[in-house]
Amino acid sequence: MAMHALTGFSLVSLLSFGYLSWDWAKPSLVADAPAEAGEQPSAAPRQPPHIIFILTDDQGYHDVGYHGSDIETPTLDRLAAEGVKLENYYIQPICTPSRSQLLTGRYQIHTGLQHSIIRPRQPNCLPLDQVTLPQKLQELGYSTHMVGKWHLGFYRKECLPTRRGFDTFLGSLTGNVDYYTYDNCDGPGVCGFDLHEGESVAWGLSGQYSTLLYARRVSHILASHSPRRPLFLYVAFQAVHTPLQSPREYLYRYRTMGNVARRKYAAMVTCMDEAVRNITWALKRYGFYDNSVIIFSSDNGGQTFSGGSNWPLRGRKGTYWEGGVRGLGFVHSPLLKRKRWTSRALVHITDWYPTLVGLAGGTTSAADGLDGYDVWPAISEGRASPRTEILHNIDPLYNHARHGSLEGGFGIWNTAVQAAIRVGEWKLLTGDPGYGDWIPPQTLAAFPGSWWNLERMASARQAVWLFNISADPYEREDLAGQRPDVVRALLARLVDYNRTAIPVRYPAENPRAHPDFNGGAWGPWASDEEEGEEEEEGRARSLSRGQRKKKCKICKLRSFFRKLNTRLMSHRI
Repeated sequence: MAMHALTGFSLVSLLSFGYLSWDWAKPSLVADAPAEAGEQPSAAPRQPPHIIFILTDDQGYHDVGYHGSDIETPTLDRLAAEGVKLENYYIQPICTPSRSQLLTGRYQIHTGLQHSIIRPRQPNCLPLDQVTLPQKLQELGYSTHMVGKWHLGFYRKECLPTRRGFDTFLGSLTGNVDYYTYDNCDGPGVCGFDLHEGESVAWGLSGQYSTLLYARRVSHILASHSPRRPLFLYVAFQAVHTPLQSPREYLYRYRTMGNVARRKYAAMVTCMDEAVRNITWALKRYGFYDNSVIIFSSDNGGQTFSGGSNWPLRGRKGTYWEGGVRGLGFVHSPLLKRKRWTSRALVHITDWYPTLVGLAGGTTSAADGLDGYDVWPAISEGRASPRTEILHNIDPLYNHARHGSLEGGFGIWNTAVQAAIRVGEWKLLTGDPGYGDWIPPQTLAAFPGSWWNLERMASARQAVWLFNISADPYEREDLAGQRPDVVRALLARLVDYNRTAIPVRYPAENPRAHPDFNGGAWGPWASDEEEGEEEEEGRARSLSRGQRKKKCKICKLRSFFRKLNTRLMSHRI
């Protein structure tokens, strides 16, 4: 496996310091909203809890105070310490997959999104025939609101957050935008504005730093909502994804940090931490906190050349090593039966769907086709997790490993295919898992080549790895050669999962998506009639792979996307 160096740094900024300076812990500020005049105390059973799900973008496993980081995160540290830390929690290695699995409770192989991300010009989105988590919660009487990054497709209006279960939405539709101007470029000259309120372009909000803007919007929602009606708030911060931009006062705190990217990144993390403090303060001020469940999660591993750190885990964002898929996570709630402890129960991001539906008073069944489990008893009471395995993914379109073969997979699995699975304490990877380095936090101003070579995996002529993750969480001792019995058993599980997979949906980009055709902003461009045509073309492309000769145009297109995906996963775009 060829291992390559990473490149790419960017920049970002602030606003409204007063909002971030509130002390939510002051008793005078956190009292519940007073009852209306004449209202009598009720002995009615507790209503369903308010659910606040906070998702950060590209925050590394090492980049939180309670993991020994040099970055200040006092709010996250306190909330985690008073709640339940999830130290066996898994997410996906890149943006779209984690978000799709959170909102559907299904693995990527069951949504058709098993390859890469949804790009801005692709006619693709979260499958419209699947009931999302907010839609399920709406059925249970919840008011649902989303603030932040969507990144689940928008080529049709039916794909937008407000059509997928959210009553309101403020945020961006694409994968990354400027923190102040909200511009996003998907290639040279293909740039547009991307900040939306509901289904309209929010031109007037440009100039406000997104982390602070989103925190203020959450406070506004809480101030205008009655605590008597259950609330689902999905806060998907853009932070701390590139570009690296931060308000100046946060940069000043890290002025002695030599590495410029790490300094900017650290400032962004601390700004996000204070935004979480303000959200928690607002929950208390407006009477939501006592009946709330706050869930904090990262969406994938940190991007190591853009300031992030997953140390001491192996790998980074975009890989299936632990550094790419082991997540930051905790639950903070007065409703927890057991508080102030660390859970090592196996939890995956798909588990939040059935868990939160159960908390809301609903039920899920096998007919729902979910891959997640209700893990609330494991989190709240310390019981054993119902989950014993995780399919990290099977991606048949990713570049096949040069040294993989069907023969290498005991004749049952082509080990050239990128795949990863965890069963019990064992983790198996096949194909090309991505860059497999162990990268210390970037505290130095510059990195000499010899520094990187200390822990570089320059080349690996193999396509199968096996680790005992419980005993070796840093993936330093490959046991594939010593335990072929375990390798064969896990390959058989991959075969079982692959039988249930639906075709990959990764359509060609559509030139009509260009923002110039939409008033300078990213937004829906396809009509219902065009959707039917896209589906037919997609089916034709799928059939053509084995049933007719490839046309030169298709060959070039496929080659282009393979190269594009390689660059994307190494984050050179």
